[in-house]
This record gives sequence, structure tokens and C-alpha cells, in this order.
Amino acid sequence: MPTFAANLSFMYQEVEFLDRFELAAQDGFQWIEFLYPYNYKADEIMRRLNQYQLRQHLFNISPGDESKGEKGLSIFENRQADFTQNLENALTYAKALQVSRLHLMAGILPSGADQLSARKTYLQRIRQAANAAQALGIDIVIEPINTRNAPGYFLNYQKDAVQIITELAIPNVKLMMDLFHAQIMEGDLEKKLQQFIQHIGHIQIAGVPDRHEPDTGEVNYEHLFSVIDALNYQGLIGCEYFPKNNTSVGLGWLKPYL
Repeated sequence: MPTFAANLSFMYQEVEFLDRFELAAQDGFQWIEFLYPYNYKADEIMRRLNQYQLRQHLFNISPGDESKGEKGLSIFENRQADFTQNLENALTYAKALQVSRLHLMAGILPSGADQLSARKTYLQRIRQAANAAQALGIDIVIEPINTRNAPGYFLNYQKDAVQIITELAIPNVKLMMDLFHAQIMEGDLEKKLQQFIQHIGHIQIAGVPDRHEPDTGEVNYEHLFSVIDALNYQGLIGCEYFPKNNTSVGLGWLKPYL
């Protein structure tokens, strides 16, 4: 049976961020994830985790300046210092919060930029992050993101991510398969899961096309959860969706899996 993690950057927006831990625990979640911890002290987050008997699974290495539209620095050769600083900060938080996954974002490739040069830099940065994380027992996950939500994002297809993973051949570099993005870009989700299961380090879900609860929209997640079980996937499934209304009221889909 799948194990789900509530993504507190998306869910429970009825309350302030630090109050979302309590609501997630009340609704039966034992695991949480979120985008970024950096606006809060690690011990402040850890207090919430301990208080509500939750475990933190994943967050993102800082993608740069989001106010400027940055969604990762990994493809930019001239941002080495910023990348290294963000990586070191993420690892400090990861150690304190005892996470096992860090998501490394690629970045938005400017129009006309050299794809091959960007890819070469991207591989170097993944290698740097993986080597640094390995000593802490942390996996680095890379995620293809759809071009509708993130125009120009460098990594869009599962096969391209898997090509990078196999090319690097580093044990702690894995695929984060977000089925919302994958459905928009590719579809054929059951076959994609079967094809790439050995590379998957984390799965995320949301209804398509509106990114609401997984029991809304065009994807039959009930079926996919049985597929994931049959593949003996041992990881978590992150609930990275925007609730249509009240978060707790919309969790009817989760009840059979608690």
C-alpha cells in the first residue's frame, strides 16, 4: 500500500506554514515534504516534526532568486559560487531535519542558449551535489517539469532524466517522477512507471490539468497506485497539489490508504 507525504507548501494553506504540521498529523499523515525550509530555523521546523510525530522526507535545494523567475542554477556555468552556497545551506538543513532526499532543480534555459553547454554544466552540478550528499546518506533527485507551468525549463521528459542518471552512474542520483508533469508532457503513465521504476527515488501526484486533488481530472490514480504497489516501489508519494477548497475536506481519496 502506498505511503503518502503531505506537501506543506501546497496543502493546508488555510493556515500559516508552521501551523500546517499539526493539521497534517491530524489528518493521518506520518510524512511531510515541502519546497523550501530556508525562511525558518531548522530547529523551529524540527520542533514541529517532533511535536506531531512527523518525519520530513524531501525539500528543494534553493533554485536561486525566485522573484527573478529563477528555477535552478544547475545549468549556468557562471553561477558556480551561488550554486555551491545554496548546496551547502541545503545540506545543513537536510542534516538537521534528517531528510533522505534533496531535489536539485535545473533552471530555465534562455532562448538561444547552447543546450550542450548547459547539459555539460548540469551534469557537473549534479555530480557535485551527489558527492556532497552521499556522506550524509542523502539522494539527489532530478525532476522533469512540464513546459506549460515552467516555460523554458531545461528538463522536461522522463527519458532525458534517466539518460542523465545512467550516464552519471552515481548510486544516489535518482529520478523524481511527478505524475502531474509527466501526464502533461507525455502521458502513458503506467508504462512510464514500469519502464523507469528502477531509477525512481520519489513520486509526486496531482490531478491533471488543474493540479487539485488526485481524484479530480483525467488521471486514474487509484489504478496507478495499484501499479506502483505491483512494482514493489518502496519510496513515498508526495501530495504536491493545490486543494480545490479546504484541504482536510478534500482528503476523501486518501482514506483507503491510511
